[in-house]
Amino acid sequence: MSQEIRLPTSEEVVRKLRVGDIVYVSGIVHTMRDMGHRRAVEMIKRGEELPFNLENGAIWHCGPIVRRVDNSWEVVAAGPTSSSRFTELGAELVRRQRVRLTIGKGTMGKSMVDALREVGGVYLIATGGCAALYAKQVVKVENVYWLDLGMPEATWVLRVERLGPLVVGIDSHGNSLEQIVLEKVRQNVSSIYSREKIDSSRSYVWWPKKIPGSIEACKI
Repeated sequence: MSQEIRLPTSEEVVRKLRVGDIVYVSGIVHTMRDMGHRRAVEMIKRGEELPFNLENGAIWHCGPIVRRVDNSWEVVAAGPTSSSRFTELGAELVRRQRVRLTIGKGTMGKSMVDALREVGGVYLIATGGCAALYAKQVVKVENVYWLDLGMPEATWVLRVERLGPLVVGIDSHGNSLEQIVLEKVRQNVSSIYSREKIDSSRSYVWWPKKIPGSIEACKI
């Protein structure tokens, strides 16, 4: 089952989403990468207003390839970038700007999990390698800010229509798809060890030192 979220959205709508739900997003999203996150947080801490509004909106961890067409811009490719490195600054923006949707690739850490639970937001996982597909779901480039940072690092204001499919990776109740998967892996590994009468306290490999799915690995 899938559903469409139209932006701007509300805490009430987002709180209904659960890990594993399939979501399509329509409306205005703002792209943001490393330097954009840093500049936005620094401005907020200085008491300055951002030149764009993120409240009840979405941040997309994306550095789009964009070209000029007459007097407008056209998105050529728009793939998600790995989100784990935005955990701390992303959590800061979620809390201070009431960002409802964060879209990216891979996982995000505990600070983001906590921020999404407190504010009422979700982290949506996009699929890597689908930059051409996602570009087709961008119907208009509304604006661009901070081009001095370079094309991929600038904040692009994009109007999207059914951007997705996206998977809820972290919901607003503290649940993480990553932890659910790791727990299932741990259970499967324990079951195999037990069935094959393998001593789980011993190390059977030189590398990695932590067995994927082990309790120790799940704590990383």
